[in-house]
Amino acid sequence: MSKRRFAVIGHPIGHTMSPFIHQRLFELAGQDGEYTVMDVPPEELGAAMKELDALAGYNITIPNKQRIIPLLDRLDSRAQLYGSVNTVCNGSVRTGYTTDPDGFLKALEHGSIPLAGNVVILGCGGAARTFAFEAVQAGCRVTVAARPGSRARQEALAGEIREKLGGAEVSCCLLTDISGEYDLLINGTPVGMYPEVNGIPVSEKALSKCACVFDAVYNPLRTRLIEAAAANGSRAVGGMSMLVWQAVAAHRIWDGSEYDPQDIAQLAEDSAKEQARRF
Repeated sequence: MSKRRFAVIGHPIGHTMSPFIHQRLFELAGQDGEYTVMDVPPEELGAAMKELDALAGYNITIPNKQRIIPLLDRLDSRAQLYGSVNTVCNGSVRTGYTTDPDGFLKALEHGSIPLAGNVVILGCGGAARTFAFEAVQAGCRVTVAARPGSRARQEALAGEIREKLGGAEVSCCLLTDISGEYDLLINGTPVGMYPEVNGIPVSEKALSKCACVFDAVYNPLRTRLIEAAAANGSRAVGGMSMLVWQAVAAHRIWDGSEYDPQDIAQLAEDSAKEQARRF
């Protein structure tokens, strides 16, 4: 029997950790899978479908998470809600899924961070959109905080949430205007990501009033935001756990594999070390 083949596609995609993570997941599940990287610019996505169709499945990262949708046969309900796909399972039909919400929720769960109460989300892009929708669905009161130049996108996100999720408690403010106490602050911006590791997306004064912090940035493992939150005594979790858990969700889709949480915690730690060694 030939080895099942998988890949991650995006552009640019030189610093991806996906092959390391997914190969380990295949090994942990006793699956004989091969995972590679494909650099596919948006304008070449259609032409790449023949090659992608030869795979058992694949992951999609920026800038193709929305662009892949018209090329698929169906979407699961969550991918429809988000209008975003990061995992495809090939078979009789091309089916698109989004596992980012799974990764986010599992990262919080295993970091002992409750998704409840007052939540402030930094940013209004793709990652922040996932966090905002999941927080509202969990019954949270959500504030979306963004830069002045993102006001239109910020308001559009809040409006979409209210439209799709009736009764949603969601408001908007500027990053510089965050005030009051929050049960959870979530960073959905790239601020603090390598190589600009000294960046922090919110003032330390605002941060001091947040009981818990989740930073979607996973390179470096401990961002300045995470360090500042920990210094305040806040429970803080970085993005590597989310990255690994969303990969776990993809394997559940592809072959039904289940994993020991301790193995996944070890994989997140090993992935962080490998990332530091490579980049």
